[in-house]
Amino acid sequence: MKEKEAQKRIEKLRETINHHRYLYHVLNREEISSSVLDSLKKELYDLERDFPHLITPDSPTQRVEGKPLEEFGKVKHYRPMLSFQDAFTREDMKDFEKRMKRIVEEKIDYFCELKIDGLAVELVYENDVLMSGSTRGDGVVGEDVTQNLKTIEAIPLKLRLPKKFSKKEGSLSNHPYWEKDEKSVVVRGEVFISKKEFIKLNKTRKKEGLPTYANPRNIAAGSIRQLDPKIAASRNLDFFAYDLVADTKEGEVVSPFGAETHEEKHRLLRTLGFKTVDRERYCKDLEEVFEFYKEVEMAREGYTYQIDGIAVFVNSNRVFEKLGVAGKAPRGGIAYKFPLEQQTTVIEGVHFQVGRTGTITPVAILRPVALGGVTVSRATLHNEDEIERLGIKVKDTVVVGRAGDVIPRVVKVLSELRTGREKKIKFPEKCPLCEGNLVRPKGEARWYCKSKDCKGTRRERLYHFVSKKGFDIENFGEKAIDKLLEEGLISTPADIFFLEEGDLLPLERFAEKSTKNLIKAIKEKKRIPLSKFLQAISIPFVGEGAAQELSYHFNKLEKIEKASLEDISGIHDIGPVTAQSVYNFFRAKKNKKLLEDLKRAGVVIEKEERSRKLEGKTFVITGSLETLKREDAEKMISLSGGRASSAVSKNTDYLVTGKNPGTKLQKAKELGVKVINETEFKNLLK
Repeated sequence: MKEKEAQKRIEKLRETINHHRYLYHVLNREEISSSVLDSLKKELYDLERDFPHLITPDSPTQRVEGKPLEEFGKVKHYRPMLSFQDAFTREDMKDFEKRMKRIVEEKIDYFCELKIDGLAVELVYENDVLMSGSTRGDGVVGEDVTQNLKTIEAIPLKLRLPKKFSKKEGSLSNHPYWEKDEKSVVVRGEVFISKKEFIKLNKTRKKEGLPTYANPRNIAAGSIRQLDPKIAASRNLDFFAYDLVADTKEGEVVSPFGAETHEEKHRLLRTLGFKTVDRERYCKDLEEVFEFYKEVEMAREGYTYQIDGIAVFVNSNRVFEKLGVAGKAPRGGIAYKFPLEQQTTVIEGVHFQVGRTGTITPVAILRPVALGGVTVSRATLHNEDEIERLGIKVKDTVVVGRAGDVIPRVVKVLSELRTGREKKIKFPEKCPLCEGNLVRPKGEARWYCKSKDCKGTRRERLYHFVSKKGFDIENFGEKAIDKLLEEGLISTPADIFFLEEGDLLPLERFAEKSTKNLIKAIKEKKRIPLSKFLQAISIPFVGEGAAQELSYHFNKLEKIEKASLEDISGIHDIGPVTAQSVYNFFRAKKNKKLLEDLKRAGVVIEKEERSRKLEGKTFVITGSLETLKREDAEKMISLSGGRASSAVSKNTDYLVTGKNPGTKLQKAKELGVKVINETEFKNLLK
């Protein structure tokens, strides 16, 4: 067969195979048998083998490709991937609505769908072709698992773009998207394994003498995080899309393809070739949400996949965006979970934990019990009000509940099993670690240790300060912190940067080599991006998302220090509680002193401006860089508007090489990708 003829045949075969993929996975319909479809795939594979230069990334033959990866790369999400808060009762749902009505005056209606118990992922399509897929990660940056996601038949490698669209499908045909030269579509969804495949896989593992999996979610998550894509391909994973992510234009949120509601987003997803859950409903109010929940709960055992409740979205995209974010959860969405998996056990005691912001959290010490496929021995009691509400006593027999990854909690006390030996739980009047006074701020449910010298709070803050979420100081473990606190060598985070080798060498556990390495690591970490610094200093209610927003908005620490409460409250996704906490933090004398001491120690806080320098450019890094960690280089790419990927393709703009580059270098040369070294990469950023 001549090349021109082969090219036409290849294009026709791809089109036909993709059409039947759409019929089977999206419309649940078959027009040809699976054996006929397999023969078409075989013909395509043979033609591409004879004409390898005609292979494209979106070809159906490219679902399992390449050798196992050396490691997963990092991908910054277009917008943070948030996780929903959980609701278990009608009262929880009513509280959810009340919180929203304090912020918006508009009428709130809802869109509900089944909540799959799987692994959330983000897919990015460039010019209609799947370019990257990533896990949620920390919500801002996830792992690049593109190769594994490509093995899932339910995920289209190329978007389905019919020439004509009906109104039911969505008004895509006249949308400006199709007029752009460079098009990006970001889709989020859930990877899962069906109940049938779960049972089948466990039977095989049992025969092979391997341990069986506890639940389907573990398989989905574990399969997607395998470095060899052939393992993921062997698991017969599935996928449901649940969201089209809005772009932002000059700070203003733009609904994807002009979709005004979440319901419209689902129609558009199906039009583009994605499978969505097979049970969803528009609900005009909470009563209709409750009806849908009840129907789904009764039918849950009949579904071919595992669900743990329903996802409830504010239907209007405009109102959803207006509601913003609280912590790491959107205010306009919630997971309305089924009743917790429950078991009975005995409370052996209660431990009061002291957090890095001074919060006192009661934790029940349980007689170990199997729950949801795992053994648990701890359960949160939340706060004093919760202990009183449930009437919990030490030695009580209690019902403990857990759903999915939710931290176990005490649901009910079986008071009829009491023997008279049970003891009332007394919430401490003083901090359990420093004997400092506890205070409970007005309107809050938690008690806090307000002592400036609290050992527990100080220790937890120092642990956090040197951790990966803070200054990321290598070789600085919790035991080293404990020893330095015990010897009085450190008291505040700033003290760390004044340490010298001579301070540590006389101490037990500090050998000459390890001491040198630790002091070297401390000195190397005096430069830190503003968002990481804001996390490191333990501002109450400020997590990664809030720190990033504050960093991008103010750009300098000095501006945050001087900002009014109104300035901070005006930032999108910063709620009133977080805003007040930030404002108060920078006005407290002890915190002002800490900031002064850190500057005196030589700590340099770097700006994080949103640059457009590398916009639209895709980078892959191979080998060990001399002056940069890979994750730092990838962050620099993201902050400059580019994308960091782990796999080289014809759409890669630059391959950055370090020492001992892997097979990616050869592939880049074959595809004509521009290869640059670390110095050239840094010059691009200047």
